[in-house]
Amino acid sequence: MESKAKPGISPTRAEDFPQWFQSVVRDAEVAELDHVRGCMVIRPWGYGIWELMQRALDDAIKETGVSNAYFPLFIPLSYFEEEARHVEGFAKEMAVVTHHRLEQGPDGLQPAGELSEPLVVRPTSETIIGRSFAKWINSYRDLPLLINQWANVVRWELRPRVLLRTTEFLWQEGHTAHLSEEEARVRTREMLEVYRSFAETVLAMPVIEGEKPESERFPGAESSLTIEAMMQDGKALQSGTSHFLGQNFSKAMGIEYTSEDDEKRHAFTTSWGVSTRMMGALVMTHADDNGLRLPPAAAPRQVVIVPITRHDPERVLEAARAIASELGERTWNGAPVRSEVDERDRKPADKRWEWIRKGVPVVIELGGRDLDQGVLTVTRRDDPGLGREPLQREGGTEAIVEALGEIQERYLSEATERLRERTTTDVGTVEEFRDWFSAEGSGEGGFVRAPWSEDPETETLMAELGVSVRCIPFDGKLGAGAKCVISGKPATVEAIFAKAY
Repeated sequence: MESKAKPGISPTRAEDFPQWFQSVVRDAEVAELDHVRGCMVIRPWGYGIWELMQRALDDAIKETGVSNAYFPLFIPLSYFEEEARHVEGFAKEMAVVTHHRLEQGPDGLQPAGELSEPLVVRPTSETIIGRSFAKWINSYRDLPLLINQWANVVRWELRPRVLLRTTEFLWQEGHTAHLSEEEARVRTREMLEVYRSFAETVLAMPVIEGEKPESERFPGAESSLTIEAMMQDGKALQSGTSHFLGQNFSKAMGIEYTSEDDEKRHAFTTSWGVSTRMMGALVMTHADDNGLRLPPAAAPRQVVIVPITRHDPERVLEAARAIASELGERTWNGAPVRSEVDERDRKPADKRWEWIRKGVPVVIELGGRDLDQGVLTVTRRDDPGLGREPLQREGGTEAIVEALGEIQERYLSEATERLRERTTTDVGTVEEFRDWFSAEGSGEGGFVRAPWSEDPETETLMAELGVSVRCIPFDGKLGAGAKCVISGKPATVEAIFAKAY
């Protein structure tokens, strides 16, 4: 295999993983923090990734019977005050509008007047959607009510990090109301399964499904379910959540219906969402020291053709366009192959490396010599050496389509193997637990799967080590007489412990 001719991302993952992540996001032209503290600009390449994620997830959500709607960006503060636990959970993160309009003053523009009631810029929409549900739901015949919205939200982050924790981010938030607790709990689990399937089949990112411990629940929820992914540094990233809210919000917001026996009852509600944070997970799961690596299902361009037009440019460009057209007529994963000819006036080598940094699954170089020999010079992004391999032009597009499937499968396989290898069940004592997660310990980072007592006192050591219980996995197994890995007391559950973003 051919070694790369110029350096990739600096620093490397091994040298400084957090800075490597920032460099990949910047150099691959995904996103950047700019203009307003904590707010990001999602660049066209990054937004193309988001659009593909949004399209796939929106289709999957709608397949479960959910409809899209839109609700206001501004929420009266009184709405939050009606649900005490919710406002308590978000109070420190809220951005609040207190004044209206602008007028020219002696020293420049200034607010014209104070609002009669402060407006919160939505951190989430339970309260305002709950108010709408209360108007729309009257009878048991109005249930279930299944609504989703794609929107932006604002949470005032103290330490913003691009794609991971930003003041403003994009997401979808689903909200449903049901006749019974059982029906609502089934919906909560069903939507988590939508997220798990999306993460694995589109993003090639394996996840662990489970329930959050009480201390990690969404404010106002009776239970919170999560999918947790492992990043290449062994840390966890919460990638999607689904919450059973019980009747907490319906009682606060007056979501009532008349039952078949003519009784007034409160509905059971759920909420669930994923955000642009999942793009951060995508980067940290698959990128390498040369830049981004995109699973074909999430790549805005799956194949890019770089023409080498030093000699006979018209012939080369005509051939490149013909190949792109032929690829566009073929389908992969149920859609036409997304291909492009890069005709910009730049050096071919620079264009090749730009597309490699951006994570395009297949880059084709095509020059006069390739045409004479009847080949395509192909670089597959899943090849660690980024070698240039000749591919026969005859049947070449079929081979490229087949390669897209191989790359998608390989990325999932690599990430699944990492999750398996770096999740240990061999930590059985508090000393081993401390050693695994300490900076000087022998553990190389990763997840610990171990018995836990759910005792709040165990969180003291976890906080000291920067560790949390990521979830109580659905497939957890607790042997007879199991002891908590931290306290040594009788365990009640098996838990996933990890450092996290």
